[in-house]
Amino acid sequence: MAELLTAAQMRAIEQAAIASGAVTGLELMERAGQGVVEAVFEEWPELAEGSHRAVVLCGPGNNGGDGFVVARLLKERGWDVEVFLYGDPSRLPPDAKLNYERFDGDVVSFDDWWDGPFTGPDLLVDALFGTGLARPIGGQVPELFDMLWDDLDLPPSERRALGVPRVVAIDLPSGLCSDSGRVLPNGCEHFPDCAAAELTVTFHAAKLGQILDWGPKSSGKVVVKSIGIEEDAAPRSSGIVTSIDWAPACIDKLASEHKYTHGHALILAGGFGCTGAARLAARGALRIGAGLVTLGVPGAAQMEVASQITALMLRRVEDAEGLAEVLSDDRLNALCLGPGMGLERAKALVPVALGGCGAKPRPTVLDADALSAFEDDPGVLFAKLHGSCVITPHMGEFARLFPDIMHKLTETPTKGPAYSKVDACREAAARAGCIVLFKGPDTVIAAPDGRCSVNAAVYDRAAPWLATAGSGDVLAGFITGLLARGFDPMQAAETAAWLHVECARSFGPGLIAEDLPEELPKVFRSLGQ
Repeated sequence: MAELLTAAQMRAIEQAAIASGAVTGLELMERAGQGVVEAVFEEWPELAEGSHRAVVLCGPGNNGGDGFVVARLLKERGWDVEVFLYGDPSRLPPDAKLNYERFDGDVVSFDDWWDGPFTGPDLLVDALFGTGLARPIGGQVPELFDMLWDDLDLPPSERRALGVPRVVAIDLPSGLCSDSGRVLPNGCEHFPDCAAAELTVTFHAAKLGQILDWGPKSSGKVVVKSIGIEEDAAPRSSGIVTSIDWAPACIDKLASEHKYTHGHALILAGGFGCTGAARLAARGALRIGAGLVTLGVPGAAQMEVASQITALMLRRVEDAEGLAEVLSDDRLNALCLGPGMGLERAKALVPVALGGCGAKPRPTVLDADALSAFEDDPGVLFAKLHGSCVITPHMGEFARLFPDIMHKLTETPTKGPAYSKVDACREAAARAGCIVLFKGPDTVIAAPDGRCSVNAAVYDRAAPWLATAGSGDVLAGFITGLLARGFDPMQAAETAAWLHVECARSFGPGLIAEDLPEELPKVFRSLGQ
């Protein structure tokens, strides 16, 4: 897993490297500028040859200092470079001021940007605010942002034909919160609140704001460049979030094992006409490797389910007493409740599944109706949850269970760093006392002890086809199947979320929920399983 850093964590890493004597701040700034130039030529090889024109917009902090390095390096290659500075050069930080002085060319006040910098540059460099933004951006900057968003939805060739410059942002598009991916409203009704880029170059590690919320919409392509900070020299923090960008290595089965080695999952279905979601979850649990999967079904729906399943097993579970009886079988080692259950059935059976009526608590996935059934008093649910549970809310379900946390997540931020989806998921996990998987393109998974990861289906890993009915039910089944196989709840949630996206990417356009479990064998083969 790769680390995703906040602005404060990145500053701490840089300061530790400087304090160790391994590097100076000026050297880090020089390496950052060189990394930007390298990334530009890698992305647009046509710019590596000959002389071109660049406009560099520098801000009042160290991000602006990086911009001055880029401007100097391009000018040394024979480029025509115009630099516009937002702020007073005398108030620049020491390293940024030194690079301002090193630039052999005119630096114009940002107040004069409309006098011609956009008359056909080949490259526009956004070095205005970077990771340090703590307040909304005012003045004339929002009008610039409006120009950067122009024609962004067009293919690059069409943008070039219209004379739109290539736009590279240093660290982050200006106006984007580094920690949350949210934007701080500038109060300008007719202009965007943040910049947009085709390429964003960041350093040492990706930042949370590049994959959460507005980050993917505004950052274009994100490239991480090294600035020479050794990994083992960087301070470790329990608060660091990781990105799930790996292929699971523990999915395969050994030849000496049998079906009971891989667990027996029980997935509870709803009543007549409402069993499809549970069947999707059950199919997902079986495909991901659970040795056996049983559907617990009320009597009225038994014939409906029996006519639809083959490899799955069927047990009648009418009510709480019936569930308690079924759970007397210790071979059932993972449960899933919620998909298509109905609110009343969920409210009656969830307490039993979580250890009521004498039943032994088991690893349990709660999704959909199993969450919404407790909307009126979420505390009743939280009191019964245990550390082997995984709850999987989407945005609406999250709001029902954690209305105060959702309010903080959706209220308009007035300063940075803004409250993020990571903050919300961590707070929810601490309150619920179990793993919370907060769904979305930027799925966040958090544990009560603060561990947190992000499964981001964005940029070149985007999987828009997952926006289809039933895909969340399959995800719940994937998690349940891995719990049955003995996976730790956090690991089960992370692995299932990663595979869920990989199945969608493998299948591609036209995906429906039924396709997800059937795509797993192909994904496993691609992983060498």
